[in-house]
Amino acid sequence: MCVSQWTGYRGPVSPALPLLLLPLLLSFFSSTPPLAQGAISIPENYQVHNMSEPPELTKLPHSYTAFSHEDINLPCEATGNPTPTFRWVKDGEAFGSEREEFGTLKAQDEEETLDSYGGYYRCYASNTLGTAMTQSVHLTVEPQPVLLKQQRVDKKANEGDSMILACNPPNSSTPPHIHWMDRRMVHIKLNNRVMVGLDGNLYFSNLIKTDSRSDYICNAQYTLARTVLPLPAVHLTVMQSNDLVHGKKPDFFHPVGSHSSVQALRGDSVVLECLPKGLPTPKVAWKKKDGSLEETSGRVDSDSHGRWFRFDSIEQNDDGEYECIASNNQGSVSHSFTLTVEAPPYWVKAPQSLRYAPGETVRLDCQAEGIPTPKISWSINGELLSDVDDDHRRSVSGGVMILRDVVFADTAVYQCVASNKHGSILLNTYLYVVELPPQILTSDAKVYKFTEGGSVVMDCESFGSPRPHITWEGEDRLPLLSDPRVALLTNGSIIVSDVSHEDSGEYSCSIKHSNISISAHLEVYNQTVILNGPQDVRVLREKSALLDCVFQKDPRLIKYQIVWKKAEHKMQESSPDDKHTIFDNGTLKVTNIQSDDSARYSCEVITALGSVTASGSITVVARPDPPEGLSLSDVADHSLTLSWNPGKTHNSPIIEFIVEASEEQHTEHGRWRWEEWEKVPGEFNHLNLTLHPYCTYRFRVFAVNEIGRSDASHFSDHHKTPPAVPDRNPSGVRSESTDPKTMIITWDEMDKRFHSGEGFKYHVSWRGGGDTQWNHADVATPPYVINDTGTYTPFEIKVQAVNDVGGAPTPEPEIGYSGEDEPQEAPTNVSTDVKDSTVTVKWKEAQNVRGLLLGYKIYLQRLGLEVSRVRRSLGKQHQEREDKLERARERDREVVVHGIKTSEEVTGLRLYSRYELSVAAFNSKGEGPRSPPHRFSTPQGAPGPPASFRLESTSEKSMILYWSPPEETNGILTGYVVQYRKDLENSLLQMEAIKDPAVTHFELDSLDPSSHYIFNVIAKTILEGPPITRRGATALDGVAPSHINIVPSNTSLNLSWVHGERFRNHGFIIRYRRKSPGCDWLDSEVVNSTQGVYLLKGLLPGSEYHLMINDTQWENVTHTKGAAPSVMPGGFAARGWLIGLIAAILLLVLILLILCLIKRSKGGKYAVKDKEDKEGDSEARPMKDETFGEYSDADEKRSESQPSLCGESKLGSDDSLAEYGDSVDIQFNEDGSFIGQYSNRGPAPPGHESSGPASPDNGVPLPPIAPSMSTILDRPS
Repeated sequence: MCVSQWTGYRGPVSPALPLLLLPLLLSFFSSTPPLAQGAISIPENYQVHNMSEPPELTKLPHSYTAFSHEDINLPCEATGNPTPTFRWVKDGEAFGSEREEFGTLKAQDEEETLDSYGGYYRCYASNTLGTAMTQSVHLTVEPQPVLLKQQRVDKKANEGDSMILACNPPNSSTPPHIHWMDRRMVHIKLNNRVMVGLDGNLYFSNLIKTDSRSDYICNAQYTLARTVLPLPAVHLTVMQSNDLVHGKKPDFFHPVGSHSSVQALRGDSVVLECLPKGLPTPKVAWKKKDGSLEETSGRVDSDSHGRWFRFDSIEQNDDGEYECIASNNQGSVSHSFTLTVEAPPYWVKAPQSLRYAPGETVRLDCQAEGIPTPKISWSINGELLSDVDDDHRRSVSGGVMILRDVVFADTAVYQCVASNKHGSILLNTYLYVVELPPQILTSDAKVYKFTEGGSVVMDCESFGSPRPHITWEGEDRLPLLSDPRVALLTNGSIIVSDVSHEDSGEYSCSIKHSNISISAHLEVYNQTVILNGPQDVRVLREKSALLDCVFQKDPRLIKYQIVWKKAEHKMQESSPDDKHTIFDNGTLKVTNIQSDDSARYSCEVITALGSVTASGSITVVARPDPPEGLSLSDVADHSLTLSWNPGKTHNSPIIEFIVEASEEQHTEHGRWRWEEWEKVPGEFNHLNLTLHPYCTYRFRVFAVNEIGRSDASHFSDHHKTPPAVPDRNPSGVRSESTDPKTMIITWDEMDKRFHSGEGFKYHVSWRGGGDTQWNHADVATPPYVINDTGTYTPFEIKVQAVNDVGGAPTPEPEIGYSGEDEPQEAPTNVSTDVKDSTVTVKWKEAQNVRGLLLGYKIYLQRLGLEVSRVRRSLGKQHQEREDKLERARERDREVVVHGIKTSEEVTGLRLYSRYELSVAAFNSKGEGPRSPPHRFSTPQGAPGPPASFRLESTSEKSMILYWSPPEETNGILTGYVVQYRKDLENSLLQMEAIKDPAVTHFELDSLDPSSHYIFNVIAKTILEGPPITRRGATALDGVAPSHINIVPSNTSLNLSWVHGERFRNHGFIIRYRRKSPGCDWLDSEVVNSTQGVYLLKGLLPGSEYHLMINDTQWENVTHTKGAAPSVMPGGFAARGWLIGLIAAILLLVLILLILCLIKRSKGGKYAVKDKEDKEGDSEARPMKDETFGEYSDADEKRSESQPSLCGESKLGSDDSLAEYGDSVDIQFNEDGSFIGQYSNRGPAPPGHESSGPASPDNGVPLPPIAPSMSTILDRPS
């Protein structure tokens, strides 16, 4: 990017750059590491060939020790263009000749002594752009280490003594590694008693007998010399001693004294060592006196059994005071270390090797730290700055060198050296001043797509040295930098903030004073917006949740992606059967919600121009988990504290805990019952419980939140309480005596949980009313029976709970009685007071009840009506019938009076009736004798309504009312009242009085045919009873239907109509003819208007018919279904044989017609007068149902169809309703329902037949039947 090419450019950035560009600029400038002021970096796509490069060292020598000629190898390698040459300087003098291509130094002449190679070396690498040099390194040479002959060492000591076995290998500049081994090359086993010190000696804190051996061998390993030298074996003899029991106070082999100072250099490995001695073996502890060991980089070395405190790479803040303490049961000893950390020089800021354009100002920063503080010196191309000519453009201040207005001659390798008493470090940095031609590196005609409101970066990356000057123009050829929304970056690109659709178009970028330019095209799109994102939802476990992601995007953005994330992790799309389903509209469905589904969910809509995100959450709520960890504490004899830990709440706080207990000791095994003990608020997790003695308990706990109750927790441990005296006595102490002279004492048996101990029993006590002494008995269960107590004698009774520990508190006595017997006497002085249908019965209390009086029973019997008066009103025959019905209906009544009442009111008696009653007392044992019979009578009252009521209309203005006497006369029936009025609001009520009770019908004349009436009939005694009511209207003369619905089929027409309300039946004829030349009108049989349907049959398929009804204006034209009859083509008369055939057929038909007429004329005669008489009879009286539809054989013959010349026949109706419509006078049931038709009708028309079911071809639904007359006359008022 641009910043990697140029930094510190002070070009034309708009001063009006909005603050919103600041984050974008910061991210732009932080995309690469920062460079020095004015430095340039050549982009990879900049085209340049064979560019020169100053030398850069890639391999450097270091100081080391050589033991042979083969060990001498000082590397020195470098890169650069042209390829660098190498030369070496030894001890300040040139060493060897200049080298090309590689500069590594090796021993070439083995005749030279090894010592001649020892000294200080430095390597120089040079080309035309400068010289780089290495740090001065020291090559040490020494011969292979050799072991001189030494004497065998023998050592003797007593048990418990300390011991040092010394190891003195040959000296070397590279100290050897020491290994103590035996002759079999097995390491001596080390532990906290036996240790190898940093000096290589073997230390014994105290000797034991098994330490005796003759092959303690010290092996010195020289790694660089690749040599191992075994020293002579040491023979150690440990002698038995009696002083072991006394022990020895700790002391140190090393270090000596109580304090020592240690100086270390930063980064070195440092070990503080404390090797103790003493008996028993001392333990060693470390501490930092001026701080904490944990704050240091050191650690106690476990391999040394705590004897070393090791710093692998010591730091400056590790200095301070350290102390080791050795202790055993004899005492302790300590040693302190003052650790001082200094540092050789190290770099904290180093200059970079960079390229610069001419005229720039270059700053080289070279900063180093160390203890003591290092000094900084500078060299150019390996020469000290003091030996180089002064230049006013160059200034040096400590570790900073500044060069102003650099030119190509300033190209060189600069050396910075930092040094103090602990050493020096060197750094090579080149400064390369270069000139390069300008180039635009961004491709031409690049298209930029961005959304409105954002910031767009249009690239015009350029490079050159000196850097090129970039200009931008729009389609109007005006400079873009005049717009305050535009800012120019250092590499030539521009940032346009708050872009809009008006910014779309072509732009050009060019290098000033050249013909180099490119174009760019900007397209601005609408922003993608999430209109309805996921919400924060709470969902029950195992249910489903829907999270929406409704968004709007630019229609030009065809491709898009919806990504759902759960807790910032992408969710994969799945099939509809899986847990997570993402629908086409972006909605996410999560099924079978579980606790791990609680999370933040985000919906990200990704397009080619960016993305937009909205987030919500699913909070899974569920019943809480069961409580855990039930424990019993504060246990006393009969109390304890139950505690528990709440389970997971599943995002719904716990409202309460439910504690349940099960008492197991006194419950039948396998039938333990859990009972709720107490409810505890949700913020508590314990409960203090008071328990029953001598019981075994288990407890469990439920948690409850707003979702529901958890499963039960695991059971608590069993807890058994000790026995105690019962704390209560049985309840419900009473007598339940059943037999005379016997008293049964019983009580409610106590639950075993309240027995409180072994040997539980009931202590029963009783005494008579005048006795002072109590009688006692002990029983295991109730009841207890006492004999010879007399009949219904009172006693004091009590029952006490007792066990082996003692008895419950003494109970208060109750009153009990011995067994009862039936009462011996009946109540006396029975009397009655009658009022209408209610009688008040009174009596005197019964004596000698022999028990607790529970009440009285009144036995009531109805004897019948007041016979003498009824006979006068209704006659003997009617009275006998009434008495018979009354006896069948009436049953004896029994009225129970509870308590000690001596009167009772009995209701619901029959009026105008004779009654007999008696009274008896009763107790729990039974009923006593009844009192002598007592008779009384009830007065007359209002009768009931007439038993039946029907209407019969004889004309359009008259109506006959028929009724029957009431079932309950309640007195002497004196007659009836007939009331009637129009069924209109505020209509006048008219009445007719009938004083003869034997009359049960009445005719009303001059009624309005156009109105409905409400009719009432009321029976009378001394009072009027309730009415029986009917609604009705007179019948009207019938007419033919004026509207007929036609349903055609192939050979018939189904005609249907609705018969009008209240109209009598009317006969009519349907005339019809086929609309074809030569076809005449035909008549149907007589059709009844009450039929509602008629089937006209025998028609030709596919033909047109004209229909009409006599006496009305109705007519219609319709078609039958099916194909029309075929017409023979060609000339009919031209075929002679066909004419002859037709003539023969016509002759045969004519003969048949003549024979039929003769036969019919002989069998169709009848007496006209007989028929007229029959018609007159039908008008004079109603016909019975069995006479419906009667007709003579001659009538039937005359109704047979005759073939017409048009190929059709005259047919009758086949509908079953015709027979119903052919009935005669109207008949009514007792309730007034219609069963016939009005009179004044002739017999059924001849030829009327009952139709069977319609064929499949003619299957049509029956039309609505005209309402019967009963619906007209019997509508409720």
